[in-house]
Amino acid sequence: MKNFIFHQVNMASAKLLSGHLALVTGGGSEIGKAVCQALACEGAKIVIADKNENAAKLTLQSLPQGEENVYIMEVVDVSQSHSVTNLFTSINQRLSQVPDIVVNSAGIAHDGLMNEMTEQMFDDVLNVNLKGTFLITQAACRLMISEKIKNGSIVNISSIIGKVGNIGQCNYAASKAGVVGLTKSVAKEMARHGIRCNAIMPGFIDTPVGVTIPEKVMSHFKKLTPLARCGKPEDVAEACLFLASSKSKYITGEVIEVTGGLFM
Repeated sequence: MKNFIFHQVNMASAKLLSGHLALVTGGGSEIGKAVCQALACEGAKIVIADKNENAAKLTLQSLPQGEENVYIMEVVDVSQSHSVTNLFTSINQRLSQVPDIVVNSAGIAHDGLMNEMTEQMFDDVLNVNLKGTFLITQAACRLMISEKIKNGSIVNISSIIGKVGNIGQCNYAASKAGVVGLTKSVAKEMARHGIRCNAIMPGFIDTPVGVTIPEKVMSHFKKLTPLARCGKPEDVAEACLFLASSKSKYITGEVIEVTGGLFM
């Protein structure tokens, strides 16, 4: 089931992202929800895309009910090219507009020590985290170019684990390191089209996934973090807002670490 929420646009109080259409994959996750909220608060139209329909609905219901124009929800499996194609076809049919902001927040973890990890565990994580980011980015960039959009922004969610590695997460670390390489390559290729591509590396963020990390491990990393706390989804969302907006119009191919100073 697909949902629409329409709101009257007050042109007298244009916001930072008024008139922009933002596609957020993994929009049902805690970070994805916070990103949707941050972009919506600045006037962007939002496409909440997630494989989990119920989670996407919760994000839809959480968005501010003010002057924002349109929110829609789409179910997508970013690891499947046909599903990605259907996503962009549906967006065009429903909104008649190409997303000029894309936040690739869809991601999974399937942890295990390297010697005990199955090939399927490795493939599943790479297919969503890296291949999924590639498929969404490729489809979005093709449409932006064909529509001659000159101020597009792609924001990819990597992870500090992609920089430093982690025990039991060789698949996750490889996928998130790959996102950085993808980001820098896309930034070089798309610059001549006016499309920017940047990445964010969150550190330890206070989400349901973080609850599964043993307290002893979390205490250790908090001690190593200069700001002495876990991050909030909103901390990542604010960085996404900056990179999505014209405030960062001369920034591309960069990686912003949102880690509280961990591993700096």
